[in-house]
Amino acid sequence: MPLDIVIDRAHGGRWTSMRAAGREWLWRREAPEREKAVPGDAFADAGGLEECVPTVRGIPDHGDAWSRLWAREAGADVLRCDRFGLTRTVRAITDGAVADYVLTADPGFRFVWAAHALLDLSDRALVHIDGGARTRLFPEATPLLDREWPTDAPWVEGDWPAPCGLRLDRFGPDDGTAVGAVVDAAQCCVHDRADRLSFALEADGQPLSIALWRNLGGYPAPHPYRSTGVEPMLGRVFDLAEAGPGDAARVPASGETRWRLTLTTHCRCA
Repeated sequence: MPLDIVIDRAHGGRWTSMRAAGREWLWRREAPEREKAVPGDAFADAGGLEECVPTVRGIPDHGDAWSRLWAREAGADVLRCDRFGLTRTVRAITDGAVADYVLTADPGFRFVWAAHALLDLSDRALVHIDGGARTRLFPEATPLLDREWPTDAPWVEGDWPAPCGLRLDRFGPDDGTAVGAVVDAAQCCVHDRADRLSFALEADGQPLSIALWRNLGGYPAPHPYRSTGVEPMLGRVFDLAEAGPGDAARVPASGETRWRLTLTTHCRCA
């Protein structure tokens, strides 16, 4: 059945609810500072799905979009920033929803975008991605790996579902860890008991990834909480400043980059 999506345009265009068949998929937390945030503020995590662009980590923290007012124009959500504009059109389909995006900027503008979706999942939830997909891990994963971290390396790579010995396809119970990863894949499916939610990302000529955030009570200090994210992404790094060749999306000569995110409440994976 269609996903019923609620969007808060006054506060970053954040998706605050995503329901189907009585199931709420988006996790939320109390964060009063979220409603008062202005551009330049540190990220205030209220959960839901945040639009992170032109970076996730780095500067500005979680990007420019989450702290700004979005307008409603001709059936679309519209954001205007100093260096780029972003238009998003969300529509229901029979078994989910489709979000179409258009980013306008000067040709050559580089960016990372993520649909920063924090999901309300049980500790039995699984993430299905095709086996063998190259997966990047970042320095917070160091104590969990089966090898030493290379000196000055911004990330290490291994194969899904257990890059460098770290099993990532299951969220599991709280264990005091927090790990981010970027998987070289354009689609995935989340299984939580009998429920399914799949993500599929399409964009011509751009790097496509699925980012994961598995925070099992390990972040932030000194008051950690549990949050589990499955985040379709344009780009292959969280921090735009760390992007090498092919690691970030790039606006072509037309001045427009288009992409589509499809969410469905079923998937064919076992």
